[in-house]
Amino acid sequence: MTKLYLAIPCYNEEEVLRDSASKLAQKYNDMMNSGKISSDSKIVFIDDGSKDRTWEIIAQLHSENPVFQGIKLSRNRGHQNALLCGLMTLRNKADAVISIDADLQDDINVFDEMVEKYEAGCDVVYGVRSKRETDTFFKRFTAEAFYKILEKLGAKVIFNHADFRLMSRRALEAFSHYKETNIFLRGMVPLIGYKSDIVTYERSERLAGESKYPLKKMLALAWEGITSLSIQPIRLITWLGLIIFLISLIMIIYSIISHFVGATVSGWASTLCSIWALGGLQLLAIGIIGEYIGKIYLEAKRRPRFIVETFLED
Repeated sequence: MTKLYLAIPCYNEEEVLRDSASKLAQKYNDMMNSGKISSDSKIVFIDDGSKDRTWEIIAQLHSENPVFQGIKLSRNRGHQNALLCGLMTLRNKADAVISIDADLQDDINVFDEMVEKYEAGCDVVYGVRSKRETDTFFKRFTAEAFYKILEKLGAKVIFNHADFRLMSRRALEAFSHYKETNIFLRGMVPLIGYKSDIVTYERSERLAGESKYPLKKMLALAWEGITSLSIQPIRLITWLGLIIFLISLIMIIYSIISHFVGATVSGWASTLCSIWALGGLQLLAIGIIGEYIGKIYLEAKRRPRFIVETFLED
């Protein structure tokens, strides 16, 4: 039977943690009783430097039921690093690890299908939303646009997939060789290349508390994904520069011809607009290039992506 671990990043989740733990424990109990997973499977919460009672609740759950374990990071490192910590810490302890958010908006009832696909030979099983009716129009539109933009830029991502997935021990071991500091897991995991499949589900609404990904963080994650997975923005600058250069040649030829035919007209509007347009373009280009240089700077430091302060095991 499959030894299955759950990796669940948590940040200020005291409002939902006990309810989520109860549902997960019941699900694990059902799967163990039906022989789908082994009795030494575990549910592991990763506390990402929470400021509320999250870690206290995790410690209580661990003392009440040995199925629960906890990892406490030394400080807040963000959702992606917290999840990475869980995956890398657990990769040698389980046959497969499923990552899921603590609010359980992702459907835990597809665990069975994920395990079945793993046992059929898949190293990665992606949880993919079948529809986004619970999202606002703005979030649905921007999310779908983001996936399409990434695809156009050459990054391989699974449409409508976030960080709900199963990864085998072999896939996790391969993923451990990806050492970059700037991480975007949903774009990096497909790079492994092992056999994969998907399961579809409908995402429910959050039961309590606030989303840990407001618009500001969603935009930051989107930009991280684009700049971490593709160099196309820099290439777009090159093409844009070439187009503007060709336009400028045409304008020079036009100006020379106009001068000789006596059709020159002095005008400040066109000059002013061109100065502002080229100035804005240059600043944008410098900003994008600077973003990539900043990432090189962070990568060169080779600082640890996370530090584990406490690991509550058996």
